[in-house]
Amino acid sequence: MNFRRRGLLAAVVLTLPLSLAACGSSDTKASNAPMQPAGQAAPKATAAPSANASTAVFGPGCAAVPKDGKGSFNGMAPDPVATAASNNPLLKTLVTAVGAAGLGDTLNTTPDITVFAPVDSAFAKLPPAALKAALADPKGQLTKILTNHVVKGKISPDKLAGDHKTLAGGTLKVTGSGSAFKVNGSNNIICGNVATANATVYIVDGVLLPS
Repeated sequence: MNFRRRGLLAAVVLTLPLSLAACGSSDTKASNAPMQPAGQAAPKATAAPSANASTAVFGPGCAAVPKDGKGSFNGMAPDPVATAASNNPLLKTLVTAVGAAGLGDTLNTTPDITVFAPVDSAFAKLPPAALKAALADPKGQLTKILTNHVVKGKISPDKLAGDHKTLAGGTLKVTGSGSAFKVNGSNNIICGNVATANATVYIVDGVLLPS
């Protein structure tokens, strides 16, 4: 009788690890999950955030930004915004206008701002007389136009839609979602969420004139 019981016990001991191994292979997550105390509900699972969601650039115009060098996304990131823009080949006209208005140091030293930066072709859409008049009045009309593109605070894409007060005292109305946004109804953000040392930049295809 004792031999029978010992044999049966040995069979159970040998079978148990095999059955546990089979369960573990069919449900690895369950076997690795921490045990919950009796009567306590397991915590709800939450979806993991997308990698680099808060730093990803978006928009068709981003393809025209250099892949490397000071004018690339990585090259612009450690520089203050006016310096970063001066190295980007898409923003030459804007940089010239900022220099004429003497706003370079102001933009570089103002912490946490958002800049809606008109691409070069945006200035070509302006009537030549209007552009000439603005350049002839750098501390007045030109400064007001340029500061109408600057908003306090670094605005992330998920906070972009809505009304934003500019440093010129105007309001920019941004509509859209995801990776498609318009400013003041007709100006498209062609490359958004570009990081610089003190600013978040959204490159637009139109000049945002004050009302």
